[in-house]
Amino acid sequence: MSVKTIEDMLDWVEEHLEADLGLPQMALHVGYSEYYCSAKFHEYVGIPFKEYVFKRKISCAADELVRTDRRIIEIAMQFGFSSHEAFTRAFKKAYGCSPCQYRKRNSTPLNL
Repeated sequence: MSVKTIEDMLDWVEEHLEADLGLPQMALHVGYSEYYCSAKFHEYVGIPFKEYVFKRKISCAADELVRTDRRIIEIAMQFGFSSHEAFTRAFKKAYGCSPCQYRKRNSTPLNL
């Protein structure tokens, strides 16, 4: 598998972060088996496919929390979390604080 194929996988993930798609669809997209894609993805990227997708979703959600004033539940649903509680648990695991605390700490006041 070439580096170009790995880059294609990463691009595919970015394009589908808000969809509930996973390894089977990505493997179909690049034309390799799920097992081979998973092994090569882990080898090149350094973490398993599922963990990478989770980290990207949480990272993008954190960015949305700071950049927008959208409700937390809306952001959670946008990135495929089943509930506010599931999002909060995952967010705390990744960032060590709740989404609300993160938003308060990292938002900059508007200068009007």
